Amino acid sequence: MSKIIENLQLPLDQSIEDYLAWAQPDYSEFRVLKKSVDARARHNPHFVMTVEVAAQKEKLEKKTYTLDRLPTSPKVKPLIVGSGPAGLFAALRFVERGIACEIFERGSPSEIRMKGINKYWRYGELDPHNNVCFGEGGAGLYSDGKLITRIKSEHIPYVMNRLVQFGAPQEIEYLSNPHVGSDRLRRVIPKMREYLKQNGCTFHFDTQVLDLIIKNKKVVGLTTNKNESFYSDHVLFATGHSAEDIFTMFEKNEVFMEAKSFAVGLRVEHPQAWVNQQQYKSAAGHPSLGSANYKLTHHDEKTGIGTYSFCMCPGGFVLSSSTEAEGLVCNGMSNFNRNSPWANSAVVVTVDAEKNFGSNLMGGMQFRKDLEIKALQQVLNNKGDKQLPAQSMGDFLKQKQGPVRKGSSPSGEVPSRVDQIFSEQLFKKLSEGLEQFDKKMRGYIHPEAQVYGVESRTSCPVRVTRDPLTYQSLSHPGLYPVGEGAGYAGGITSAACDGIRVADQIFSELSSQVRVALPLASEI
Repeated sequence: MSKIIENLQLPLDQSIEDYLAWAQPDYSEFRVLKKSVDARARHNPHFVMTVEVAAQKEKLEKKTYTLDRLPTSPKVKPLIVGSGPAGLFAALRFVERGIACEIFERGSPSEIRMKGINKYWRYGELDPHNNVCFGEGGAGLYSDGKLITRIKSEHIPYVMNRLVQFGAPQEIEYLSNPHVGSDRLRRVIPKMREYLKQNGCTFHFDTQVLDLIIKNKKVVGLTTNKNESFYSDHVLFATGHSAEDIFTMFEKNEVFMEAKSFAVGLRVEHPQAWVNQQQYKSAAGHPSLGSANYKLTHHDEKTGIGTYSFCMCPGGFVLSSSTEAEGLVCNGMSNFNRNSPWANSAVVVTVDAEKNFGSNLMGGMQFRKDLEIKALQQVLNNKGDKQLPAQSMGDFLKQKQGPVRKGSSPSGEVPSRVDQIFSEQLFKKLSEGLEQFDKKMRGYIHPEAQVYGVESRTSCPVRVTRDPLTYQSLSHPGLYPVGEGAGYAGGITSAACDGIRVADQIFSELSSQVRVALPLASEI
């Protein structure tokens, strides 16, 4: 019978194999269940692990996720709009429950999408359908592959397990800060696509959904830019936080939506070596530790406004992530090895929808668009074209222009007044946050720290409100808003879990119509 060893503390130089050889000499095999770094003690950073160990001549039971499934796939397939994490995991859950589906993606397969992104970074030529936000894999494909989430969901182990089966590193199943890396995630997504196709799913790439087909307030299908119509009782929209055309189309069709709060701000870049030194102290540079990260927050008790770091990318790159030619957006990513000499993180301020926009549903959308236009104007005013506007952190706080160093962005950077992109109130809150971060993490206002504008796509300013039990639109049955763009997720893992949740609900509805025993799904 296997044994669980919890809260096992190991020095950085000791391997788990060496420890078990001493503590459990008769073990046959082991499996790491949890692993994190505890660097709170200045001179004693160490690993904290939970390990499952099998006794001699025993084997650990393989993790399986078997699912009830329909005996035959419905003749009318569910339609999924968007092939980001929410859409892909909804499709995966469908096929594992015996339900084939059709997936619509305005962009191209990831292999082609990457060419469009590189062209934008190199020449400034934006493809409105293949960029850092649009195309197979969604925005998550180019946001570091971070799988950290604050949600509690029974589906998280399943998500990690399936990603591993499609080629992600196995460590994501047990690390406290799981991370695939944008480079490896680009190899995972095509394998996932092929599996879905082999199991009856049809992909419609380079296909933009233009409208809903509605009968008696019920969504029964959709139309595309290829003059085609598709019909289904289950139409899932998993289009991400940047598909403004979808929200406009929903508004035209009087789909019930509500404004929600979001956050905007900067992308801040530091030397990775400095972050390592701050977090790991004397152990900085130890080969078993890798690149350190951080998480910082500041809450103004008087105003109730929060400033916080977000989407921290150790050993990463600052990316130009626009979806529209008239504006500039920045984001961050890391490859699996996280070996860039620079670390970056968003530093953002909460924007309260009700206080700032009142009853204006699309006020948040216009607000972020205005910031993005100002960001581009800063670049053009300073004789740039495709680069990101940049400013040293010191100059940002002093509200003056000065030189900038070469940073990690593949698009380059132009010395700009990033501070002028923001309103006086937003600038004040960002400055206050940076100064408070410097007190919590001494030296945060670093001589080489640099800020980029503008980080405006942290989450969606609109929620497509749905019934909490059926997950259908409150106003239009048959329409299933899913994931981050619908306002029900905030990252790769939470979006994937939301896609699974919606797919399972639809399966329950379909299975209730079938009066036969449901066989179990086979493993991938």
